[in-house]
Amino acid sequence: MATFSKPDIRQAIASDADGMSAVLAPILKGWNSARPFDPAHVLAHYVEHPDRVSCVVGIDNAGTVLGFQSLKVASSGNIYDLPEGWGIIGTYVAKAAAGHGVGRLMFDATLKHAKAYGLQDIDATIGADNSGGRAYYGALGFQPYRDLPGAVGARFRV
Repeated sequence: MATFSKPDIRQAIASDADGMSAVLAPILKGWNSARPFDPAHVLAHYVEHPDRVSCVVGIDNAGTVLGFQSLKVASSGNIYDLPEGWGIIGTYVAKAAAGHGVGRLMFDATLKHAKAYGLQDIDATIGADNSGGRAYYGALGFQPYRDLPGAVGARFRV
């Protein structure tokens, strides 16, 4: 197994979209998801989304994106059927970097932004068969609070 040094965690910028797309593509393909993952979509949906509270990336010392975490605020009529003002989180870590603390470090940074924004609740909607995602969010303190078709909603009280 490769040795990982502590990654740099910072807010995503437009030039990160290619690296973020490279992280997202194999994850979505593994889920058999038809969701787009091209750099233009990543830029619009994560980096520059109007509901963005935070979008952090984990970068190794060579400048490679190891993962990213998006936090948006739920607007009225959002696709997740969440109360307006809740946080919506999504976390994506490259397979080679999984289990090396990248996700935890990204959440530490994300949580600071959630508090500064004034969020009180954050929802993670996790695929019911995504045991790794459920374990990750559970280790951060997210608690399951609703069952959805093919997914579980987990809530973090900020």
